[in-house]
Amino acid sequence: MTTTAARSGIVRLAERAPQLSGAEMVAQLVPPPQFDEATFESYQADPAYPSQQEAKDALTAFAGGGAAPAKGGFFKRAKKGPELKPGVYLDGGFGVGKTHLLAATYHAMPVRRKYFGSFIEYTALVGALGYKNTVDLFRGADLLCIDEFELDDPGDTMVMTRLLGELVAGGTRLAATSNTPPNALGEGRFAAQDFLREIHAMASSFQTIRIDGTDYRHRAVDGHAVALDAEAYEAEITDAATRGLVSDDAFSDLISHLARVHPSRYIRLIEGLSLVGIRDVSEFDDQSAALRFVAFIDRVYDAQIPIRATGITLDGVFPAEMLAGGYRKKYLRAISRLVASTLA
Repeated sequence: MTTTAARSGIVRLAERAPQLSGAEMVAQLVPPPQFDEATFESYQADPAYPSQQEAKDALTAFAGGGAAPAKGGFFKRAKKGPELKPGVYLDGGFGVGKTHLLAATYHAMPVRRKYFGSFIEYTALVGALGYKNTVDLFRGADLLCIDEFELDDPGDTMVMTRLLGELVAGGTRLAATSNTPPNALGEGRFAAQDFLREIHAMASSFQTIRIDGTDYRHRAVDGHAVALDAEAYEAEITDAATRGLVSDDAFSDLISHLARVHPSRYIRLIEGLSLVGIRDVSEFDDQSAALRFVAFIDRVYDAQIPIRATGITLDGVFPAEMLAGGYRKKYLRAISRLVASTLA
């Protein structure tokens, strides 16, 4: 099958069987395309939320661009500054610019070996290469940026905790984002005392920086995804296919296929697409399927691919019981991205 080489036309994602080597995964550990040019200067802090400017200043200093602390005079001792931690952890809601600031940190830090990826990309790399090989790969790295730190799987979290501990001991600096403070990660999800101890130990490596604000993706919209009728959907898919490669799948077929493709390969699943089409969207009744869809939408959003859909609006796919559970923040982030993608 050679659809990835096509420049236009319609493909079925459910018919794609993507492969991704460890080397290819490493090569992709850079900021998403929309943040290729992200800088601290281009981050527009909202004056209504002073924490945004404070976060920008703190990360500028972390990246080596801040002003040096004042020294004491001849007869004065310099004041002892705060403890310098090897990592910074940017905590805040959806759409307040965390990823922009993380990417700006990546671009601004004048080091040779630096990597930028989502939590799932790092854990997928461990799965593809093995733990020891992954440690060897990153050993000596100057900076690791981890976007949307997740705790959905205790095993993945323990692996990442161990990995980061080894890298920090070797001098690697860390920058991470999440929607939950580090010492609260895992609360309401897993009760194992040993697991919680690991989370708290990991949190001690980070300076936590809080950032407040409203979701920029919803500032100019009504907060709902767009659902098309069958005729409008067909017209948009047909028109887009004359100008680029588009996908067209039934929602049920796509969800079933995502279970057969490792999340680390979702980026290859959507390779070359200019638009994603999903027909007959319905509400989830299986949490595992919902979480795979969230991972898929993360990749679609990072690639800035618009979505067109029929059926219920995509912001309504997660039922109330899921939104009230331990993965609430993850589902809300996906809803934010789904709304933006259907309006693109």
